Amino acid sequence: MTPLRIAVPAAFPCPRLSPLFLACTALMAGPALAQGVPAAAPTQVAQAGNASALREVVVSGARSERTLDEVPAAIDVLTGEDLDPARVQNIRDLVQELPNVSVKRAPVRFGGVTGNVGRDGNAGFNIRGLEGNRVLLTIDGIRVPRELSSGVFGPAAFGRDYYDLGLISRVEILRGANSALYGSDGLAGMVAMFTTEPKDLLKPGQTLGGRASLSLDGQDDTRRIGVTLAGVASERLQWLGSVQAGRSEALDNQGGNFALNSNRTAPNPQKDDQVSAMGKLVFTPGGGQRHVFTAEHVDKSSEVEAYTGRAPVVSAPTHVGDLDGRSDMVRSRVSWDGRFPVILAWADELRAMVGYQASESRETTHEFRPLQPAATQNRVRDVTYNERILQAVLQAEKLRPLGGAWSQKLVYGVDLSRSSLDNLVTGVNGPSYESYPLQRFPETVETTTALFVQSEYASKRWSVIPALRYDRVALDARTSPLYPLQPASLSNGALTPKLGVIWRGSEHWSLFGNLAAGFKSPSPLQLNNYFQNPFGNYETIPNPNLRPEKSRTLELGTRGRAGGLDWEAVAFTGRYKDFIEDLVTVQTVPRLQFQSVNRQSVTLRGFELKGSARLSARTTLRAAYGQTTGTDTARGVPLNSVNPAKLVLGVDHRLGDWSLGASLAHSAKKSASDNDTTGAANQFATPAWTTLDLRASWQVTRATRLSAAIHNLTDRRYWEWTNVRGIAASSPVLDSYTAPGRSVSVALVTDF
Repeated sequence: MTPLRIAVPAAFPCPRLSPLFLACTALMAGPALAQGVPAAAPTQVAQAGNASALREVVVSGARSERTLDEVPAAIDVLTGEDLDPARVQNIRDLVQELPNVSVKRAPVRFGGVTGNVGRDGNAGFNIRGLEGNRVLLTIDGIRVPRELSSGVFGPAAFGRDYYDLGLISRVEILRGANSALYGSDGLAGMVAMFTTEPKDLLKPGQTLGGRASLSLDGQDDTRRIGVTLAGVASERLQWLGSVQAGRSEALDNQGGNFALNSNRTAPNPQKDDQVSAMGKLVFTPGGGQRHVFTAEHVDKSSEVEAYTGRAPVVSAPTHVGDLDGRSDMVRSRVSWDGRFPVILAWADELRAMVGYQASESRETTHEFRPLQPAATQNRVRDVTYNERILQAVLQAEKLRPLGGAWSQKLVYGVDLSRSSLDNLVTGVNGPSYESYPLQRFPETVETTTALFVQSEYASKRWSVIPALRYDRVALDARTSPLYPLQPASLSNGALTPKLGVIWRGSEHWSLFGNLAAGFKSPSPLQLNNYFQNPFGNYETIPNPNLRPEKSRTLELGTRGRAGGLDWEAVAFTGRYKDFIEDLVTVQTVPRLQFQSVNRQSVTLRGFELKGSARLSARTTLRAAYGQTTGTDTARGVPLNSVNPAKLVLGVDHRLGDWSLGASLAHSAKKSASDNDTTGAANQFATPAWTTLDLRASWQVTRATRLSAAIHNLTDRRYWEWTNVRGIAASSPVLDSYTAPGRSVSVALVTDF
């Protein structure tokens, strides 16, 4: 069969040029208009707009290194003590104190052939009410595999926790659409992680060094150990090798029913294993060149004894006497990142990056039905999801004076990627209406070709930063005997502009704003999702007419510091057109049909406040608050992916070799007016909650640090909204979804 190819209109077609696009185009013409302007001295150019050389340097905000003050957007930078293993064991811990950011982690409760609750683990990031594949995730610039979660895979669901934080040295969380720089999947924001390099461990003059760590966490009985070695092979070559290993059990909750059936509210018994390794070479041949070669491998596995899948009473041949699940997640990556200083009219530096990444996630469910005939008592469903990506970037940077104390920094290039996405469902004694093996969507090759340009104009007071990107995305679905329908392919283009502005009131504070367009292409699963149960009289059908999601967002903020006070305040609003919602009921007779559909419009708005005050040389107070509201404007209902408002207050105090701290987190309740009950009329609305964490760190020697933390000191019983969406208030197992109670974590880290 020849694939059915459907052309989708561009997200921002040229005949309807927006004011934002016109503004960016006009500003891009700046170099031509400035040819007759006398040039400033090179030293003036280097200093223009650089008010704070001591501020944190970020990469994700502009595709090039710059201080945080020089980015017209809200970015959280986590490094050093923010990644202390006594406080942060996984991506869920990573964002506990960040406003308007969360990670979903539901309990592992699944049935033999239906339900996927919790099997996606730490599923992924939610930024300002948007989640899943709408958040762009990268490691050293390489995109992390996508989330795959749908009822058509039965008890299988694949999240995006392909990380080992033991290999990570810095995390940048960029809020808001960034399609103008990074293309599709960045509709909500971006989480960029960067792995450890030799320079992070080697002290001046040192030729061999490293770090060893040991950590324990009572929330899920984690035991982790890690060793990283770094060395200098020659003046031009440095190397690094790292191995991380860990074991854990089920994430704790405050359920008190330990029954060996579906009445159980305590966690199911679970055993998790994780092994990761990374090797890195940094080659500096001279002339400012720098080449980084990286090989990374992350391997995670989990085994669950699913007592909650057993019926309390033996009453039918379908009675489940035993249910087990196993999950495996593997990601392997090799990449090269090269930088070449040049002296050319059109570039000062060239950067080339090439990476290949292969991932495989597999979830197996074993079900035993004792009342069935011997030949059909054992039932197995085995689901595999594979994703391979080849990604390449060629980028140029040019800095030059324009005269009158103004300078221009130009960043432009080409971004190419080719991803292959595949799935397979097989097993033993499957449902009578299915024949294994099969595919829920056909193998699909996604090819993206993009051109991008950002031109920054900076003076002592102002930075004006227009950016423009054009993406061409093609989804080529391959015919397969395992997929019974004629697959649909898709091709679409998107022109996404962005305009950022910074005004510096002084060297201590500034105002900033950005107006951005974003887009996201439909996924292969949304395009060709297919499942049919004729006996149950329902099915999930493809939607070859899906349109890309599009957004326009506005963000205004201020940041600065005065004396011992640092602050950042941001307000944002966004409108999202053709928003894609999965598994929507589109027909009830003669057969119930579900489909991914475009919603007409969704709006999100809110604000964030962050700050710290140094009361003395030893004591610092911290505060962060975030609030978002979301509405499906076409239907007039709230957007349930939005979390309640959250406030975090903290204090840190240093006393000699000791560092002490406390954090108080308060979440508002989920009000009825902010709860869409269309799909669950009796949806549980989480009450407000407050928790208190304590921590301490002791610098045993100059190289060794012992740290500990007590989480939820008051043993508060509470629910996080992101984990209970879709759960009824009348559910007899509501306690299954409670967060962990009081727990202790400890970490010992030594550098050598």
